[in-house]
Amino acid sequence: MHDLPSVSRRDFLKAGTAAAVAAGCFSVQPVHAADDPYRGFKMGIQSYSLRGFKVQEALDISKRLGLHYWESYPDHIKVGSVPKYVAEQKEMLAASDVKLVAFGVVSFDANESKAREVFDFAKAIGIESLSADPKKDEATFKLLDKLVEEYGINIAIHNHGPKANYDKIDDVVSMVKDHHPRIGACVDTGHFLRSRENPVDALERLKDRVFGVHLKDVKDATMFKIVGEGDLDVVGCLKVLERIKYKYCLALEYEENPKDPVPDLEICLENVRKAMAKLG
Repeated sequence: MHDLPSVSRRDFLKAGTAAAVAAGCFSVQPVHAADDPYRGFKMGIQSYSLRGFKVQEALDISKRLGLHYWESYPDHIKVGSVPKYVAEQKEMLAASDVKLVAFGVVSFDANESKAREVFDFAKAIGIESLSADPKKDEATFKLLDKLVEEYGINIAIHNHGPKANYDKIDDVVSMVKDHHPRIGACVDTGHFLRSRENPVDALERLKDRVFGVHLKDVKDATMFKIVGEGDLDVVGCLKVLERIKYKYCLALEYEENPKDPVPDLEICLENVRKAMAKLG
């Protein structure tokens, strides 16, 4: 008799994911618990994690993962404010029990008509925050000051790793400090790790200007990892978010395995729930 080869939980999950999605079913069940394992956080997903799927498939997967909040990236839901289009998107989201609370990442400059297209869309569809990569100049930020006040929608500056516009924590802090209170940050924990910055420090320094979080893990500033398997202090981040009473989307983001990310996403969520349980 030969010993059977060992199969890891991750390999087992991966083996069935593609077939399950193709068949219109899925093995991972939503989390239902008397006490919320996410402690009141709006645990959701940046839909870029599901970029290998069409939007309806991505929504179905999100629902089955127990994630009912979305930050959509622009290839899943397009910018548009025509009432018929907005109604169709809202209907699609509602049918999947998913709420679109954030969108991005969006570039901004001093072009007001272009910026208003994005804000009109965000207002019509009910978005709270726009993850953004605004041009670092006075004209752009003067425009954003006006639009966030007018529309009541937050701008969350997204850091995008080494040599990006907002590479370091100081880049974000210095740009938001003298501007409208609705201009703040989308703290991408993985990209701050890539820039050799501490995401916990970013959250502590930006505090009430944190309007978005991309919960992402990285090892040795180079390799994207499953959340909880890299260098990210998950518990430390959650402690700060709880202390500052963070009320926006806590968006899981995973950059690897775009064609078959779901088993890894499930492990990410399991690790997040374990970290949540350590908050006391």
